[in-house]
Amino acid sequence: MPRFYARRRLSVAAAATALISSVALFNAPTASAALPTPVSGATARSYLASLTVATENRTGYDRDLFPHWITQSGSCNTREVVLERDGTNVQQNSSCAATSGSWYSPYDGATWSAASDVDIDHLVPLAEAWDSGAGSWTTSRRQSFANDLTRPQLIAVTDNVNQSKGDQDPATWMPSRTAYRCIYVRAWVQVKYYYDLSVDSAEKSALQNYLASC
Repeated sequence: MPRFYARRRLSVAAAATALISSVALFNAPTASAALPTPVSGATARSYLASLTVATENRTGYDRDLFPHWITQSGSCNTREVVLERDGTNVQQNSSCAATSGSWYSPYDGATWSAASDVDIDHLVPLAEAWDSGAGSWTTSRRQSFANDLTRPQLIAVTDNVNQSKGDQDPATWMPSRTAYRCIYVRAWVQVKYYYDLSVDSAEKSALQNYLASC
């Protein structure tokens, strides 16, 4: 085969490969990146080493002690802000409720087209925070924690996945998508460090194991 035609065939093949790659990138879900980027694995390991290890205590816990889904702007509350942030092509009505859009759940890889199928997860659950030191906080600080849009603490995920997680820590529950686990534990440690929350021994051991590969 003449070199000219061989080179042309290679060029066409290369162009086709590039096109396929660009299409795949364009179609890849982007909502999983909406969570504020957590600290690096190295920083998370450093943070974890400084956290107090203590036995958890849930005495007196009540979810209502953490005022959540407060108004953020206009008629939009925290849940609605996160739904808009984490979704794609989200349309909202005059009350700020999402009427259409799609949401990719990075915990399990599912995509939903109805906001009712999506929960806003407190990555470090409210009960877990209470167990780890938030019981001594003021109501104002608990409200800030429950509505924190700055730290990687709130994320839109499949509702029944969030419900199955409940108030568990990484010693007993992790996202089923292994590709997301490094992000999850980095975010977990960052939130605990920022709010000066403790970890129990099983939780710390699990975090150390997951962070070792981050």
